[in-house]
Amino acid sequence: MSEMTVSSINERAAEEYFRRGLDAEQQGNHEKAAEYYERALGENPDHERGCFNLAVLYDRRGEDAKAIELYERVTTSPPVHLNALMNLAILYEDNNHYDEAHRCLDAVLRTSPNHNRARLYMKDVDSARSMYYDEDADRRGDRRNAVLDIPISDFELSVRSRNCLKKMNIRTLGDLLKTTEPELLGYKNFGETSLNEIKALLASKGLRLGQAADESKTAALTRRPAATVGNIAPEVMAKGVGDLELSVRSRKALPRLNINTIGELASRTEDELLGCKNFGQTSLNEIKQQLTTFGLGLRKLEE
Repeated sequence: MSEMTVSSINERAAEEYFRRGLDAEQQGNHEKAAEYYERALGENPDHERGCFNLAVLYDRRGEDAKAIELYERVTTSPPVHLNALMNLAILYEDNNHYDEAHRCLDAVLRTSPNHNRARLYMKDVDSARSMYYDEDADRRGDRRNAVLDIPISDFELSVRSRNCLKKMNIRTLGDLLKTTEPELLGYKNFGETSLNEIKALLASKGLRLGQAADESKTAALTRRPAATVGNIAPEVMAKGVGDLELSVRSRKALPRLNINTIGELASRTEDELLGCKNFGQTSLNEIKQQLTTFGLGLRKLEE
């Protein structure tokens, strides 16, 4: 059998696996879709659409290294794949590889000089490359985030507790902090024994059930005095943070802090914002400046 015949057979097989992957994705079965896309690439490593779609699936699952490798594969051969370059730039920026992010965005803008998203991201990446970081705040935030991101599977729990938490979609210590005792006990087959096991686990880390919910309530109660925002119309406080002219980095940090409105943003302190991963002094100054346009500022702690 000639090389051309084998190549043709492989390409047809790759296209069939790719089609099955699309069908699985449309049905919401992303695991099966990823499996088919991988098979397509096994038949034809140069299958661009299969490579891109698989990269997107890995990207959404937070498997950055795999997604980056696939996006890079797509962007190394012509024609220029703008979506792959944009997604790759965002991944590089999220992982603090600003020079690589700059390289990708530069390639987009050379092909499409008026690409608005690329221009916006480039401004943010250029700022980040020379950004001054409050290293102490970053270390505090990183330590806390590292603890909250520890998966439940890392701890020795009974099978009953482990299965219940999995079905409740509680994957990390941070998820547990958002959950209250009544919520756990209200779940089928979750009893006092499992509850005490979970409470002991959290206590060993200096944490407790419902802590995140309590902190949110405390933040709401300790917002700036009414006299300070008395002249601010409620509809202004209810505006989404999307109405603020913020850089990409700042906009991406706010949802991680569960901040959706201008009022919620004004209720936070500088330390709370700086405790967020990759949120530095430049982003803080930017947000403070934007709040002043509405006659607002970040909450200050009582002395």
